[in-house]
Amino acid sequence: MLRLPHAVGLPLPAYESAGAAGLDLRAALAEGAVLELAPGARDLVPTGLCLQLPEGFEAQVRPRSGLAARHGVTVLNAPGTVDSDYRGEVKVILINHGTQTYPIRRGDRIAQLVVAPVARAQFNEVTALEATSRGTGGFGSTGVHLQHSPSPSIPDPDR
Repeated sequence: MLRLPHAVGLPLPAYESAGAAGLDLRAALAEGAVLELAPGARDLVPTGLCLQLPEGFEAQVRPRSGLAARHGVTVLNAPGTVDSDYRGEVKVILINHGTQTYPIRRGDRIAQLVVAPVARAQFNEVTALEATSRGTGGFGSTGVHLQHSPSPSIPDPDR
């Protein structure tokens, strides 16, 4: 792990308990700076860290459950993927789904990082797929009833 100059003085990511799967990532903002994340807004938050993962592994940037539950702030592209051959700074895309502006300060824990092995598939093109009892059913076809409720930001084509 390489610490960039703007992260000097911040704790390195660490597992916060014996059974923790994720390491906490912190905001590497300038001293005294406050990033005001307004409701509905998103921003790219620096961590000041670069990784060198072994080949065959990835790091997943995931939301912190308490941040999401208490403030509606989460990782937009969860999980974000850090590939083993990426050498740039790890940054976190945060979005505020809450109703209040959320302030982010230097050192705030903003996400968690989970390191995981990567399975790489090799696909063969075929002319047909084997039949299964599920078939092509998706989006609730195995028992969850989905009610059509279009997003207000996406026009409903039926109107």
